[in-house]
Amino acid sequence: MQRCFYLAAILFGMNTMVLAQKPGFQCRLITLDPAHFHAALVQKTAYPQVDKSVYVYAPGGSAGLKSHLALVESYNTRTTAPTAWKEEVYTGADFFDRMLREKKGNVVVLAGNNRSKADYISKSIDAGLHVFADKPMAINTAGFEQLKKSFARAESKKLLLYDIMTERFQVTNRLQKELSQIPAVFGQLQKGTTDDPAVITESTHHFFKSVSGKPLVRPGWFFDAEQQGDGIVDVTTHLVDLVQWQCFPGQEIDYTRDIRMLAAKRWPTTMTLTQFRAITGAAAFPDFLAKNTRDSVLQVYANGEMNYTIRGVHVRIAAMWNYAAPAGTGDTHYAMLKGSKAKLIIRQGAEQGYVPELYIEPISTDPGYEQQLRNAFTELEKQYPGLALIPAANGWQVTIPAKYRLDHEATFAEVTKQYLKYLDAGKIPAWEKKGMLAKYYTTTEALRIAVTTNR
Repeated sequence: MQRCFYLAAILFGMNTMVLAQKPGFQCRLITLDPAHFHAALVQKTAYPQVDKSVYVYAPGGSAGLKSHLALVESYNTRTTAPTAWKEEVYTGADFFDRMLREKKGNVVVLAGNNRSKADYISKSIDAGLHVFADKPMAINTAGFEQLKKSFARAESKKLLLYDIMTERFQVTNRLQKELSQIPAVFGQLQKGTTDDPAVITESTHHFFKSVSGKPLVRPGWFFDAEQQGDGIVDVTTHLVDLVQWQCFPGQEIDYTRDIRMLAAKRWPTTMTLTQFRAITGAAAFPDFLAKNTRDSVLQVYANGEMNYTIRGVHVRIAAMWNYAAPAGTGDTHYAMLKGSKAKLIIRQGAEQGYVPELYIEPISTDPGYEQQLRNAFTELEKQYPGLALIPAANGWQVTIPAKYRLDHEATFAEVTKQYLKYLDAGKIPAWEKKGMLAKYYTTTEALRIAVTTNR
């Protein structure tokens, strides 16, 4: 009897130990048709719960695949914090069907030609695979309708479909959100008007740039709106996401009643063959770009603006692309949230050295406002030691220590970690799911109106 008791105790202890050490979600990545460098950036960092073997399926001879593998290898061989990825590559003509049939991994990473993305997502979900997709997941109304069905099937299959929203992890965006939730500083978010929106976000980007220290080579299809998507459904995905995430944190947005598109427009960036060749390495414009070529100059529909309301709050968003930034300059970003007590503004221009900086510009004439601000800021400093307020032209600038700033590439690790947490929990919050649907409705509805208006 005593032996039985001891044996039972030992077995109970062993079972308790097994339960205590039971691992969370063990991720095995499948990289599908990697034609954009964002697919490799997911692997710039190693994660303990992600298997080192990555299964890559792509068409043979793909320039995107070659660049992808070279980037991953550079992460494996760097001197500081090298990774140890083992890329197992299949390049047959049936690469997609083969991936769906073999299912060697459990999470599909998508970053490439956006024309195929909605279909890739749909069929991956049908095959029982989780999907981690670069934006945009839909580039037109038809893609949005397909995406809606994919989300519904993913939910029924308990699969996690999620897009890569890196801008949430930029410290200026996070602090702008934090401050907007402090009534003593911001007051209440205003409604604004069409001519004077309460939320404005504008960004300017450049086709010619460097990634991981090397000039970025872009594929020819990147300049075709039918494959990459118009600017109004591409970069604006991040901007629309920030509006929802900052202004209505943790809230479920219902696009059928909360979003109203008022106006939208699109226009092209012109590019000569010499400029196109410098970015792509191609000797001539491909045939599929003939429809957008006028007098040997390519018209790239990379620019767009939308005006809409979300729960009655007026928003204006614009995204522009130039060929290259003038020497000594860079991308620019402007984001303004208007409260009843102050405006919270991010500026990234010449005055800021093309580094995003955050400003607090009071609207309130209350003589006690500055003390209220400093009291609230003391609490914020506990979360971000080293944060400070300094006088600026129309209020104060928030000075941010360098340790809190992440470059574009580093943000991919942060959003990947967030996705892994959701996978470990086995679910994505309802506000995230509804937010993604609302976001892609907003961008694709803006495109529909812009194309209709600007025929």
